[in-house]
Amino acid sequence: MSAPAFPGWDVVIVGAGPAGLSAALVLGRCRRRVLVCDRNTPRSWASKAMHGFLSRDGVDPAEFRRLARRELKRYPSVHFWSGEVSKVTRGRGGFTVRLGARAVRARKLLLATGVMDRVPKVEGMLELFGQSVFQCPYCDGWEFRGQPLAAYGKARRGLEMARSLTAWSPDIVLFTDGPAKLGRADRASLRRNRIEVVEDRIARLASVRGRLRAVVLRDGRSIPRKALYFDTPARGQSALTENLGCAFNRHGGVICGKYEATSVPGVYVAGNVVRNVQLSIVAAGEGASAAFGINRALTREDFERRATGARRVSH
Repeated sequence: MSAPAFPGWDVVIVGAGPAGLSAALVLGRCRRRVLVCDRNTPRSWASKAMHGFLSRDGVDPAEFRRLARRELKRYPSVHFWSGEVSKVTRGRGGFTVRLGARAVRARKLLLATGVMDRVPKVEGMLELFGQSVFQCPYCDGWEFRGQPLAAYGKARRGLEMARSLTAWSPDIVLFTDGPAKLGRADRASLRRNRIEVVEDRIARLASVRGRLRAVVLRDGRSIPRKALYFDTPARGQSALTENLGCAFNRHGGVICGKYEATSVPGVYVAGNVVRNVQLSIVAAGEGASAAFGINRALTREDFERRATGARRVSH
């Protein structure tokens, strides 16, 4: 899909998930010329339902994006471009954004590029991802409440996932797929909460029709479980934040201040790149907040420019 040949855009949004689409809606209602760029690699590619989003609980993520784009058609100043933004450079008055073989200008930039999960390399894990293997119990814990659950992760990540799952079930086993790298105090805490730690290597996940039935260990043991939740580091889907010089925290999230503004003037972020609460509704809220900040900045710039021009004419 090609973008209209505007001489320049008020805002280019990179990423069309809940964060980017929410920002586009707010900015469209502010009559801003907005170009939303997306390469169609959503984090929710395997998910069958989006949860925790008021009025959209249980909707298919693809359907959510379709409905959002349909709503945005009401706003003639919002446009979409399908493809990867390969490069952005900052200059006087804004940014040059490379869209394939051509480039466009933008006064402000919103990066809502998201992350992609690293599914553990265990036989059966990828096939069950989105059905009975998940990375977020807040998104997919209710559906398996009270059932035997598996947590997967090492060291602090494994501990925190197992601890988190106690909100949904009293029957939890932590699989570390090798040495757990847990201290004595952490092991004691898990034991007091009746969470078994299994450090044996995993051979595969046994399933029937997309439903986890057991975690099979290399020593032949089979531990029945109904769902598995893993905590492994996710990777960013774009290097634009790094290339532009945005500051990061120790968790790998982009540091942002008021209205999701980054350390780079004119650059805003929203969604999972912030590495905060990673829920779709939170991402949408961050997108709306960023859009408010962007429009506020643009309005003030235009106001001052007109006022300065008027003063010069009067003299």
